[in-house]
Amino acid sequence: MSGITMRDIGKKVGVSAVTVSKALAGKAGVSEEMRQKIVRIAAEMGYVNPLSVQNREKRALDVGILVPEHFFGKDSFYAMFYKQLVQALTEAGHFALMELLDSYEEDQLVLPKLLRSSHVDALILLGQPSKDYMRMIAGESIPVVFLDFYDEQASADSVVGDNSYGCYRLTSHLIKNGHKDIGFLGNIRATSSIMDRYLGYYKAMLSHDLPIREECIIKDRENQQEFESFDLPEKLPTAFVCNCDLIARRLINQLKQSGVRVPEDVSVVGFDDDSSGSNGSPALSTFRVDSAAMAQTAVRLVDDRCAGVQKPFGRVVVGGMPIYRESEIPLK
Repeated sequence: MSGITMRDIGKKVGVSAVTVSKALAGKAGVSEEMRQKIVRIAAEMGYVNPLSVQNREKRALDVGILVPEHFFGKDSFYAMFYKQLVQALTEAGHFALMELLDSYEEDQLVLPKLLRSSHVDALILLGQPSKDYMRMIAGESIPVVFLDFYDEQASADSVVGDNSYGCYRLTSHLIKNGHKDIGFLGNIRATSSIMDRYLGYYKAMLSHDLPIREECIIKDRENQQEFESFDLPEKLPTAFVCNCDLIARRLINQLKQSGVRVPEDVSVVGFDDDSSGSNGSPALSTFRVDSAAMAQTAVRLVDDRCAGVQKPFGRVVVGGMPIYRESEIPLK
């Protein structure tokens, strides 16, 4: 590699090394005219990008994985997701460094240690923090990938499951089986994934000209903290669509404690198909998210960005499939 550095290029152009880094990585914050000028000057000076396509196979990347603490528990969906992400990075020849983001650092917009110490070449943000925090992270000079959420104003690639279509399929299945009074359990504004799942539920109800009772749209959390029990309406719907399997399982337990049988009295479907879906009685009908494919896609995006691939930031949707088990039955 030549001895030319980004700082040298910046001095020649009259900008900072950070601006040079953003320009060469295709990040936002640099005009197209300036980016082209920096790329041209870098080539004229003989600068060799260590992450260029030609050197892609020669260099293992240190990739940070940042997970908001409230998402990460022993048996949580994100704990499983994290393991698959580490496996995908390892198979690609990279190294994973994990950090949990606590609520104080998120509220105070404190950069993670992974970035403050410049220990990583790229960062994967697994699980949605606040908008201000995610946009701050996306503004850093290294490639950033959002995994399992997206934000239209952030300069970052995103990988998500097929949330809207998945909930549309589940809700349509319930409607096909005779259910017309169907509730939704989840805080619609908590994450982009939950909102998209609600929109899939709403589309199915709207498509079949079915009314939605306001009291049957029930929050499962507040300020990222999940409720232990839910404020259910006096007149229960015949079915519930839940934003995830964990919440579906908690709902089933609450209904059972109240003497309500699942699925005989109320049908329940979840989302994700994690361990809480298949374990327990009744086994959950749900939508299986292909989290392994999502992890592999996120790693490919990191590879591309670190290799200097320049393209608009976008959202990649990874498909899944409905799984029908025992927690819902046709309405008699």
